[in-house]
Amino acid sequence: MSNIVESGDKIKVESLNPRSRQVNITVKAVSKNPVREVASRTDGSAHKVTEALVGDETGTVLLTLWDADIEKINDGDVMNIGNGYVSLFKGSMRLNIGRFGTMEKSDAVIEVKTDNNLSDKQFEEERRYQSYNRGGYSSDRGGYGGGRSSYGDRRGGRSDYRRR
Repeated sequence: MSNIVESGDKIKVESLNPRSRQVNITVKAVSKNPVREVASRTDGSAHKVTEALVGDETGTVLLTLWDADIEKINDGDVMNIGNGYVSLFKGSMRLNIGRFGTMEKSDAVIEVKTDNNLSDKQFEEERRYQSYNRGGYSSDRGGYGGGRSSYGDRRGGRSDYRRR
């Protein structure tokens, strides 16, 4: 089963998962959290961020909203989201619009099922980077950076032994 939705095909909230990409979905805003300011990790500039609980007749999920997108949605609004994606924040699913996504108002009528909040479920986050070990390769037999070095120290690196 593919996580990619062909353009134009709409999916339902209950079919979202942590790997969902190119999500086209119509949702209704149930509530919006207070806006908070955060600093950018790259340049330190200030940004506004909040989350809105959105859903359809199959369930709800938190939608992360940044800067100008915050004002585009209010409680009760029905929105078409195009080319969105799902990410994990502290092990919890979040629907995102992102740089290449769209969000516009819709005339659709949706009754929201609030007792199936996908953001309440915890997922184990995959590591983005491999854990660090002295040199990248290690095994139970030594390898690079593991076990004893050729000089006999137990740290896996060079010992204080020097040739004379």
